[in-house]
Amino acid sequence: MKFMKLGSKPDQFQTDGDNIRYVATDLATDIVINVGDVKFYLHKFPLLSKSCHLQKLVASDDEINIHDIPGGPTAFEICAKFCYGMVATLNAYNVVSARCAAEYLEMYETIEKGNLVYKIDVFLTSTIFKSWKDSIIVLHTTKPLLPWSEELKIVSHCLDSIAYKASVDPLTVDWSYTYNNRKKDKTQQIVPNDWWVQDISQLHIDIYKRLVSTIQAKGKVSSHVIGESLKAYALRRLPGLSKGNVQGHTLKCRYLVDTITELLEKTSISCSFLLKLLQASFVLECRETTSSSLMQKIAQQLDEATIADLLIPSPTGEMALYNIDIVRDLVEHFVMQEGSTQSDDPDSHDVYTGLSLDASKIKVARLVDSYLAEAARDSSLPLSKFVDLAAMVSAFPRSTHDGIYRAIDMYLKEHPEITKSEKRKICRLMDCKKLSGDACGHAVQNERLPLRVVVQVLFFEQARAAGGAGSSLPDIPGSLRALLPGGSYGSSRSATTNTDEELWDDDQTTEDLKSLKLELASLRLRNTGNTKSNAGKVDAKTAKKVFKLGSNKERRGANSWSDTSEETTSAPSRRILKLAARGN
Repeated sequence: MKFMKLGSKPDQFQTDGDNIRYVATDLATDIVINVGDVKFYLHKFPLLSKSCHLQKLVASDDEINIHDIPGGPTAFEICAKFCYGMVATLNAYNVVSARCAAEYLEMYETIEKGNLVYKIDVFLTSTIFKSWKDSIIVLHTTKPLLPWSEELKIVSHCLDSIAYKASVDPLTVDWSYTYNNRKKDKTQQIVPNDWWVQDISQLHIDIYKRLVSTIQAKGKVSSHVIGESLKAYALRRLPGLSKGNVQGHTLKCRYLVDTITELLEKTSISCSFLLKLLQASFVLECRETTSSSLMQKIAQQLDEATIADLLIPSPTGEMALYNIDIVRDLVEHFVMQEGSTQSDDPDSHDVYTGLSLDASKIKVARLVDSYLAEAARDSSLPLSKFVDLAAMVSAFPRSTHDGIYRAIDMYLKEHPEITKSEKRKICRLMDCKKLSGDACGHAVQNERLPLRVVVQVLFFEQARAAGGAGSSLPDIPGSLRALLPGGSYGSSRSATTNTDEELWDDDQTTEDLKSLKLELASLRLRNTGNTKSNAGKVDAKTAKKVFKLGSNKERRGANSWSDTSEETTSAPSRRILKLAARGN
C-alpha cells in the first residue's frame, strides 16, 4: 500500500479521556473546536493561516462547532496536524476523508502555497489512482463520504482507473491481485481473463454497479467475464446462495438480487447460477420484474440446465416437495421464445446458446423427462401438474420415449391410488413405438401399466422386429388388433375412444398376458417365413419356446432398465381376449 507523510515535527497531540484532544505545548490554547462528541483545544494562528473556513468561524466566537465536517474527528485531526506541521500519514484508507475535510475547511492554494488540498490531489493522481488495489480501497471508502467524494470527482477517477486496468490485455498485468478460483491450474502462470473479479467484490452494491457499467462501456471485456464478476459478487454478498438458502438481512439481500439482475442484461452467465438467483428472488420476494427478467434469461439457455438445478424446493408451508410451477413457467417461456424466434426469422435455426433449434428442443425434452421422473417420487404431486408439464414438450423431437416412460412409471409407482381413467391420461403422453428395446422389455412386465399400453408395446416391438425399417406393419390376429388404439394398429399413441372404455377396466392376469405373447410369437414366426406351409397356424410347442426366449430377454431388460420398479409380471384380462375373439 502506498502512503505519504505530511509534516516533519513530532506529533504532540494528546488525549484526555475519549472526548478531549489537545496539543501538548507550553503555549496555552486559545480556541476550542467541537467535532461531533470530541473537543479539540488548539491554537488559532496555525489553524487560521491555512483554513479560510475557520477564519470566518473564529471571527465571531472562540469556541466553534463543525459537526458536519466530512470524516469526523479523525479527518479533522489530520488537517489540524498539517496546520501545525506535525507528522501525519496518508494512505488509501484515510486519504479520501482527509481530502473531503480539507475541502470543507477550504485549505486552498489561495491562502497558502502547498496547502493540504493541493498535496492530497498530487498524492491521489500520482500514486493512488495508478495502483490497482489502492484504487479499489479508495473507491470503497467513498461511500460514507458522499456527496463530497462525488463532487470532488474522486469516485469518477477511481472508476475510470479501475475500469481501465480491468480492460487491459491480461498479458500486460504486472500488479498483484486476488484470485482464488478453484478451477484454475496452480501451475499455470498465465493471468486469467477474470483476474479482477474477486478484488472488486468488496465494493458496495451501488458503487459496484457503476463500476461494472463503466467496464461494459469501454467494450473491451467479454460478456462472459462480466458474468463471472456478477457471479463472484453475488456468492460473496449473498451467503447461502449456492445452496439455495440465502441468509442475511432481507431488505439488503432483496436489493442485491434486484440490482444484480439488472446488470445481467448484457452478460453471459451459467444457467445454473441464474436458477439459484431466481430461487433467491422468490424467497426474498423481490420485484416481479426481477423474477420475470430472470425467467426470460433462463429460458434462453434452458437446454444448459441440469436436473439438480431444477429441483427447487417448494415454499415453506406447501406439501409438495418441489416447486414444479417454476419449472412449468420456465418451459412455457422457452416455448414462447422458440415460437417468437421462428416467426421473426423462419429461415434461422440458431437460437439461445448457438445450438440448432431442434437440438435445443431435444435437450429440453430430455431435461423435462428426467425432472418429471424425480418430481414423480413426491406422493403429493398432482397428476394435473405432471401431465401439464409433460404435454408442453410432447411435440419436441426425441430419439426415444424412454425418459417419459421412466417418469410415468415412477408416478404410477408412487401414486397407486390413481384411477384407471387417470392412468389412461398419463399414458397418452408416451409413444409406444418410440421405446427402446430395454424399455420395451421393462414395460411388458410392468404390472402398473394399463392393459392396452402393454399390448401396444408388445405389438410394436414384434412388428418392428418383423417388418424392419420402412416395411409395412404385418397382419395381426383380430384379438390383438382389437386391443390397439381405436382398433387400428397404425397408431402408436396410448389413446382410446369412448367405446374402448370397458377394455381398460378389467383386471389383468398373468395367464392372459401369456396368451397374448403366444399370439405375438406366432406373428413373429409367420413374418420370418419359418412356417411357410401353414401361415395361419403355429405349433404350440414352437410358440411356447419363442415365448420363453422372449420372456427371458424381457426379464433381463427389466433388471437392467431402471430402478423405478420391481421385477413384476402383468397380464391382460381373459374377458378382453374373449371380447376381442367375438369381434373376429
